[in-house]
Amino acid sequence: MSEPRLRFGYGTNGFAGHRLTDALSVLAGLGYDGVALTLDHCHLDPFAPGLPQRVAATARQLDRLALATVVETGARYLLDPWHKHSPTLLDDEPQRRKDYLSLAMRVAADLGAEAVSFWSGAPAPGLPPRVARERLLRGCAWAVDEAERTGVVLGFEPEPGMLADTLDSYFELSRRLGDPPRFGLTLDIGHCRCLEDTPVPDCVRRAGPRLVNVQIEDMRRGTHEHLEFGQGEIDFPPVLDALADAGYRGLTSVELPRHSHAAPTLAATCLAFLRDAAARSPQETR
Repeated sequence: MSEPRLRFGYGTNGFAGHRLTDALSVLAGLGYDGVALTLDHCHLDPFAPGLPQRVAATARQLDRLALATVVETGARYLLDPWHKHSPTLLDDEPQRRKDYLSLAMRVAADLGAEAVSFWSGAPAPGLPPRVARERLLRGCAWAVDEAERTGVVLGFEPEPGMLADTLDSYFELSRRLGDPPRFGLTLDIGHCRCLEDTPVPDCVRRAGPRLVNVQIEDMRRGTHEHLEFGQGEIDFPPVLDALADAGYRGLTSVELPRHSHAAPTLAATCLAFLRDAAARSPQETR
């Protein structure tokens, strides 16, 4: 039997009710290839005491379970208990965000993670667009330097509702940075359906050369809501076929951050769905 062309993971932000050790054991037991690990108060809090020891223990468990990992930095209230995702690289005082990203890169290096995913954030009301763009450019240039220092690869994610929300915005930002090799792309499949003007498989093909991380879920046009597979509008076999055609070998991780109440059951059904969709892709029938 040939090896599967795609490697499937699951995001720990969909296991918020579990200890990290238990979440990893469940995902390995279900047959996942990896995990998208969001550093948060409930899972490997980068600001809590004993971080080196906790990271070392997590690395040992990942190795024992044969789970690959990417590090995600989308924790909602880790940095500010009052304001979701605040501060960002666009804020007047972005240092707390930089501290978080810097710690995330160090953790990723110690875990042997394949990528560190991050996004732009949304500009504060009244912030001039030119100022927001320059702040993002400076922040990303800093992040690239930090990635060089720590030896990790970044995956910048276009996110609905944020300053950089589309593939066009990613490619323009990368161009202004000089297209550094460590400034890769995190592509969320649902976001493509939500915002992009072209079909989702075409988005995947365009993104292919820069892909370092993929998030996947169902979604509807114009509505940024992460849905279970089959509840949105995406036809998944052609999407998975496009990923395979692009030569993508990183993790394709389920991103359902509001579904922790049913995490083990949902993780099982999602993996079965993805495996079935991959088997039905045009690639498999040629």
